[in-house]
Amino acid sequence: MTVPDIDSAANPAGADRTFQVDLRGLVDLLSHHLYSSPRVYLRELLQNAVDALTARHGLEPAAPADAFGIRLFADGSVVRVEDDGVGLTEADVHTFLATIGRSSKRADRIAEQRGDFIGQFGIGLLSCFLVADEIHVLSRSARTPDAPAVEWRGRGDGSYTVRTLPASARPRPGTTVTLTPRVDAGEWTRPARVHALARHFGSLLRHPVTFDDGTGGPGAPVNPEPAPWARTYPTPGSRSRALAAYGEEVFGFTPLDTIELDLPAVGLKGIACVLPEAVPAGRRHGHRVHVKGMLLSEQAEEILPDWAFFVRCVVDAESLRPTASRESLYEDDTLAAVRDALAERLRAWIARAAASDPDLLARFLQTHHLAVKSLAVHDDEILRMLLPWLPFETTDGHTTLDEFARTHRTVLVTSSVEEFRQVAAIASAAGLGVVNGGYTYDRELVHRLPEIRPEVTVADLDPATLTAHLDPVDRETELAAAAYLAQARDALAVFDCDVALRTFQPASAPALLVDSREARHERTRSQLAREQEGGLWGDILGALRQEAPRAQLILNQLNPLVRTAVAIDEPELARTSAEALYGQAALLSRRPLRPAESSLINRSFLDLLAHALRKDS
Repeated sequence: MTVPDIDSAANPAGADRTFQVDLRGLVDLLSHHLYSSPRVYLRELLQNAVDALTARHGLEPAAPADAFGIRLFADGSVVRVEDDGVGLTEADVHTFLATIGRSSKRADRIAEQRGDFIGQFGIGLLSCFLVADEIHVLSRSARTPDAPAVEWRGRGDGSYTVRTLPASARPRPGTTVTLTPRVDAGEWTRPARVHALARHFGSLLRHPVTFDDGTGGPGAPVNPEPAPWARTYPTPGSRSRALAAYGEEVFGFTPLDTIELDLPAVGLKGIACVLPEAVPAGRRHGHRVHVKGMLLSEQAEEILPDWAFFVRCVVDAESLRPTASRESLYEDDTLAAVRDALAERLRAWIARAAASDPDLLARFLQTHHLAVKSLAVHDDEILRMLLPWLPFETTDGHTTLDEFARTHRTVLVTSSVEEFRQVAAIASAAGLGVVNGGYTYDRELVHRLPEIRPEVTVADLDPATLTAHLDPVDRETELAAAAYLAQARDALAVFDCDVALRTFQPASAPALLVDSREARHERTRSQLAREQEGGLWGDILGALRQEAPRAQLILNQLNPLVRTAVAIDEPELARTSAEALYGQAALLSRRPLRPAESSLINRSFLDLLAHALRKDS
């Protein structure tokens, strides 16, 4: 970490020079840009200790798994991490502790076994400068039994000292790292916080870890039990309950179900907890990812595909690569393969529920139907399995497509929620089976229903289909209403709206406004083209112009209000009543009103009120 003085006489022009490193600036860079919080110092110390133990087991493979361990100490004045790992010689200390970016795990052919180690970047020890101005390391190598103990002191200004000590200074091989916290780092170095951080990062570590707060009691185990999926249970039911309890402890909710995850090829084990409540489409939850037992991230979104937002996972993997900060995963072919394999496990769980647990499937679909719809759009197997069971909004209420198709061999689907709301009551009364296709994925999925139910026909609902199911009025009624209809068409011409008289159920509906979003957009474009006629923009809009379909206001002769309106012989009152009927129908469609329509509704209401007052007077 020291920077050699550069003498201009010793370094003539053109000679190679050595980079200088401002250690304080580097620490500031780490604290603000590489690491998310100063708390990571303890994770880095634990990680170094675990990697040292891994190397020690490589030297002594016959040693029991619990022969070597890690001991933490924090009493408010110091933080100490002691391990029984491979240790360092004096040469190792100069090479690895005093050179930023070099990892001891790359030396002595250990680079060939990098997958055995958590850290691979050689900068972890610098994180200790986030909470302390000096790092004290005492180590003794297990590779060289007669090697003396070595003491290294590194300071935040970039200087360090090294000296050898008698073997009695460190009787057993291993390393002890001691920090004297700065005053401003008390939040992260109090005994209770150190213990909590050790539990947080190291609860699944495979080596025994204990914590001592200096009060004289026995060291408290940090990781007293292996991961819940690594334990044995007397029955499958007890295993399932234990995994669900662990999921609740980690995530704070009772899972709808737990899915065991096991990918031997990459040494991954864990669970996926199905969320008990729906979440917005596309919202991705962070997942809890451990690498070789050490917690890497609580917000690892990249472990699962986007459509799997109905679960939260906690996994422990052997072969996933952490980034330099060791707080997220490196995007490579291994991670992509793991993501695909975990997606397949989720599909398999859905298939098992569909085949053997209909109650669970029903609860799952009731909560997470949108997630399953997003999956079914791209996954033919899930489509065939679950499409008939997915709930949709229809003219028969919220029901599954399977139930709906039993009643309606011809299924009509709208292109928007607005269109469905316009026609739902009328279509239901006419016996038409209409599905609301305006929600995400719904229209596309409904059109695929014949792939599973060949006897069903699916078609888009258009105005002609609906109006064809409305009954015409008799000729005498049509002739009697002709004058009123002409005045109504004239009053509503500004909205490109035709007016017709029909009979339909329910009789309580005075009018139906049939007007698609596409038709409104086309009329708006045509209007702009007319206004811009002769200019470049007008030419462009004119080239795009099609025959703009007109809206239709269909009056219901069965409705008492309409029968009264068509008998009006006073021209101004007839126009006002037509405008009022149009405004009511527009409101019932629940689509956004244009400013002109809002103005019309207000004006027609006031005109009708004024007419009523004049009549009374």
